[in-house]
Amino acid sequence: MKTLIKITVLFIALSACQTENNDTHYEKISWENRKTESLAQENILTGKTYLPVYSHIYHRYDKRTFDLTITVSIRNTSETDSIYLLKADYYNTKGHNIRQYINDPIFIKPMETIEIVIAEKDTEGGSGANFMFKWGSKSECNLPLFEAVMISTHGQQGLSFTTRGVHLKE
Repeated sequence: MKTLIKITVLFIALSACQTENNDTHYEKISWENRKTESLAQENILTGKTYLPVYSHIYHRYDKRTFDLTITVSIRNTSETDSIYLLKADYYNTKGHNIRQYINDPIFIKPMETIEIVIAEKDTEGGSGANFMFKWGSKSECNLPLFEAVMISTHGQQGLSFTTRGVHLKE
């Protein structure tokens, strides 16, 4: 009887420690399916946006960092027109281009949002990481909105904040 109780307790303890694989219904956006024909022959209006992000921040002193997950949100604010993302380059604190997310122009449907997620363990960008986006539209539609949410949780400590892109002159 004692053996049965021990096995039952062990089974319950092991079951409680297993993490559930909660498949979500959210489908990641396929960048490959968003490629658009060359826009070179079309007359499109272009813009450029700078977005500051942080893959880590400092706490207590300059040698101790708090790593963050970055979610970059690219939002088409037009209710009627698609926009085109032409460039999404990721730079580190020293200004080196460390990643290019767009190889070919992609489209973003009206009122749609696409995301770039940088994992908490990916600290290559540093405390001064940033993105430079180039985008275009076929008409003078609403400007796209570029935002980032940085978040991390450790134990009962949680930290999150946002940044917003700045449209630049070309």
